[in-house]
Amino acid sequence: MDPHACFSQSPLFSASRTLEPPIPRSPHLVTPLSSALETPGPPFLGLGIPWNPHPTSPILHSLRYLNVAVSEPSPGIPQFMSIGFVDGIPFVRYNSERGRVEPLTQWMKDGAEQEYWDRETQSAEKWQQVAAGNLETLRDRYNQSRGLHTLQWLYGCDLLSDGSVRGSNRIGYEGRDFISFKLASGRFVAANGAAEITRRRWEHDGTMTEVWRNYLKHKCPEWLQKYVGYGQKELERKEPPAVHVSGKEEHGTLILSCHAYGFYPKTIAVNWMKGDEIWDQETEWGGVVPNSDGTFHTWARIEALPEEREQYRCRVEHPGMPEPGIFLKSGWNLTVVVTVSVIAAILILILVDLIGFIVWNLQSSNTRDGGREGARIHPALFQESCATDADPTVFPQGGGTGMDTTWQQVSSIGGSSSGSPLCGSRGGSWG
Repeated sequence: MDPHACFSQSPLFSASRTLEPPIPRSPHLVTPLSSALETPGPPFLGLGIPWNPHPTSPILHSLRYLNVAVSEPSPGIPQFMSIGFVDGIPFVRYNSERGRVEPLTQWMKDGAEQEYWDRETQSAEKWQQVAAGNLETLRDRYNQSRGLHTLQWLYGCDLLSDGSVRGSNRIGYEGRDFISFKLASGRFVAANGAAEITRRRWEHDGTMTEVWRNYLKHKCPEWLQKYVGYGQKELERKEPPAVHVSGKEEHGTLILSCHAYGFYPKTIAVNWMKGDEIWDQETEWGGVVPNSDGTFHTWARIEALPEEREQYRCRVEHPGMPEPGIFLKSGWNLTVVVTVSVIAAILILILVDLIGFIVWNLQSSNTRDGGREGARIHPALFQESCATDADPTVFPQGGGTGMDTTWQQVSSIGGSSSGSPLCGSRGGSWG
């Protein structure tokens, strides 16, 4: 289905405006990259997909787009920011201060033509306009005063080793979940009563469900494969992790830590074992976080009784390892690493602290006037309808980077400030 055509038909929202209560603002502007891409649990802390410490169906490749809009920009925090990730590696970005979609990798710079960047920039500008309208809608819906408010959106797809596709779409306001779309069930999931209004309108119309399903199942994987083709040499390399096991006693409790450094791709399983059993319920995991050299690092921690220290082992499984490795701390003065397979010694890379990384400083996407569908979701997917007075929405659509998803600004009287490639001069919104 052509998102342009489908958006011009039935309304997805009404003119009502309110969402859910805000939470502290500024902390959500500076977010660890690990949180942004792999948030565990329900809260919309980082707009991510839960990280599975022992994946059963390995991810071959993944594509994510992360958009953030703020109501009151400030130095270093643009009004609209977006970034695209292939296999966890930032590869394109946009922010309203720089005003251009830019490559973040050499392979993307070499692979895409100028037409692609021009089209993506136009799309990002439209996303910026629609995001501003959406923020107004949500502020009114929550009956909030003016001030700093944030809108966050993460969507994309995974190609799995069994040939299947997994897709996700999450939208958050003020750092909390608002609504999401589950590809497996083909249903929207509302996080609260305000979002339930939106969910009912979208599912009653039916258009949103079809467009999102088509994008996540078909268009997104197509663009992902294209990007992997651009950076195949870089993206399909395999670098095994260096592993360091440490331990310390605090107040009669032994805290064991297992750190894995310098591995690529990011898919990894790190588990603590007691004897021959994996103890996941007692384990705390860190996110899989990128290093400055394009590799990743992560950790797993567990508390134990000091007298049982010799019973614990760290198990690490990674595509770059011929077989899982078992790592232990021996002697409690010197760390000894024992691997099941012979792995060349790798220097432990310096842990790069990305907690201050402003994920929200990056790119957004757009689609060509002709409506060529691209790797990104189209802004129309959050618009109510072309003919109704409603709040802004967004559709999966766009050009090359997948950033080619154009947000369309829609005012409270149903007019579009930018003109929509979906609905001509009319548009919808969040309702």
